[in-house]
Amino acid sequence: MSPTQDPASSHATGRFAGWRNLSRRSRGLSLRTLVILRWLAIAGQSATILVATAFLHFDLPLWPCLAVIGASVAMNLWATTRLKPTDGRFSDGSATAAHLGFDILQLTALLALTGGLENPFCLLLVAPVTVSAASLPARQAILLGLMVLLATIALFFWAMPLPWEAGTELSLPPLYRFGTALALITGVVFTATYAWRVATEAEKLELALATTQDVLQREQRLAALGGLAAAAAHELGTPLATIQVVARELLRASPPDGGAAEDAALIVQQAERCRGILKKLSQQPEAGDALYADVGLEALLEEVVEPHRGFDLEFTVAVRTPPGETAPRVQRMPEVIHGLSALVENAADFANHRVRVQARVEADTITIEVVDDGPGFAGEILPRLGEPYVTSRPQGKARQALAAQIAAARPTLPGRKGRKGRKALPAATNAPTITPSQGGMGLGFFIARTLLERTGGTVTVGTGDGEKGQPRGARVAIRWPRPALEMPADERDTLTAGAARPS
Repeated sequence: MSPTQDPASSHATGRFAGWRNLSRRSRGLSLRTLVILRWLAIAGQSATILVATAFLHFDLPLWPCLAVIGASVAMNLWATTRLKPTDGRFSDGSATAAHLGFDILQLTALLALTGGLENPFCLLLVAPVTVSAASLPARQAILLGLMVLLATIALFFWAMPLPWEAGTELSLPPLYRFGTALALITGVVFTATYAWRVATEAEKLELALATTQDVLQREQRLAALGGLAAAAAHELGTPLATIQVVARELLRASPPDGGAAEDAALIVQQAERCRGILKKLSQQPEAGDALYADVGLEALLEEVVEPHRGFDLEFTVAVRTPPGETAPRVQRMPEVIHGLSALVENAADFANHRVRVQARVEADTITIEVVDDGPGFAGEILPRLGEPYVTSRPQGKARQALAAQIAAARPTLPGRKGRKGRKALPAATNAPTITPSQGGMGLGFFIARTLLERTGGTVTVGTGDGEKGQPRGARVAIRWPRPALEMPADERDTLTAGAARPS
């Protein structure tokens, strides 16, 4: 499941927006199905004409009837020439509507030649509208329903007499034909509405099933990534300890003012940092601990942003609340912290000058937005954004900052001898030319989105606030219902009382 687009970009405007939005199912029916249905109709019409003339001896206008049936045969032969032997694709809605419209006109002409509304087979006009209601968009189904309505009115006012046995004539009163027309229209409306509702419920069920499968797939991927991370943390423990031991031995064995001592100290420092990260990942806060229970909304945003400060960027944190209302306290969930932190890191990597993290508190929802002034989401990435291993990350500022930190931790004294007796370069040219990492794996947004949606949030992406002629930037917004993020006051008081009670 890719992320939701910015609602503002797809908001329908205008008086007839509702009519435009009626289009829902548009796949239509396969051409093979339409051809088979028409052959069945041709066989039934031909058999009826044959029985009525040969066995019942009805005085039918035989040749005009055969001409109308022949037109349907010609239409089906033409459709068959366009049908490939292995073609199982669905026709679009317009093609299906055109075929069904032809069937309505053909059946209307045949009924007009054989009694109109006095012919009991006029009930067959219900079939094309029912099929269209179950398989076509609402606009095309309504147009076909209007065609049947006009056909019913035309048959009421103009039709040849109903054929009957030779020498007799069956004359039905106009009230009977009016009742037949009313029953036909009622049947069309009822059966079409019923088919529409059944198809709608089936489509909702299909969509829910597809969404559930997508969520399960993402959960399985995340669980696999979590298991991989746990295995990596376990496997990294031993070589990391070895690196620390060797680095400390090098530090003790090297002159205090030598370059080797500085390198060994830097290795020890970075190894300690790695051990701290692994330890943090392997620990979970105790359930019910008031320290981890809840936190102010602005404090939560500051906690997310703080590790990313220090780059050549301006970070802004803001919380907007309704007038007279204070910022709520929210649950300090690890999923929210890690998810927001990943989004802020992405924004910092792509931003030019500033990153804005703001929360908007409303009556029923809490929305957190991460906005940067970078180039924005690439067009080829946006449709697949949120899938694993999809990325366009450049050499990010976080990696550049780490490279600068390594360079700053290795100052070179003027005239100091380096390794193997070579004179070291000045500090300005001794910075590393390759950053520790290039690009990304494309997992950051995928993990962030999965974690945030697990807490009940809805993730949307869009453009930032860049002015015309400037980079538009990117905007990622997460909206929660307030009960999903805000901690109830009674639960907070209980946790606070429990933490304050002496053991």
